[in-house]
Amino acid sequence: QVPLVESGGGSVQSGGSLRLSCQASSRNAGAWIMGWFRQVPEKEREFVASITASGDETLYSDSVKGRFTISRDNSGQTVYLQMMNVRGDDAANYLCAAVSYRSYFLTQKEEEFDRWGQGTQVHVSS
Repeated sequence: QVPLVESGGGSVQSGGSLRLSCQASSRNAGAWIMGWFRQVPEKEREFVASITASGDETLYSDSVKGRFTISRDNSGQTVYLQMMNVRGDDAANYLCAAVSYRSYFLTQKEEEFDRWGQGTQVHVSS
């Protein structure tokens, strides 16, 4: 069973908006830190955003701060990434990830995330 399943990717015009979703299969996900990363071919995976289990703290990369918003629903099993004012360099495969052993103390370190989805592709057209 895939622990995290992303959806909502697709094509968006530069300057437009898109909302990605991530559904966790485990009910324990409500206690996990959740995050989003993105990756383009031949480049390293890049941190985008993360959120605490309670949803009261968030962390963003400088490249998306002020344009993207991470949130989660009351159950904690679904996490969203609202993308606004999308740019060409936002095009990537967006992966949902989780730190299943911790609820607080946000991180942007890839190695601390131990649950991963397979990603949803975002294309940006000018």
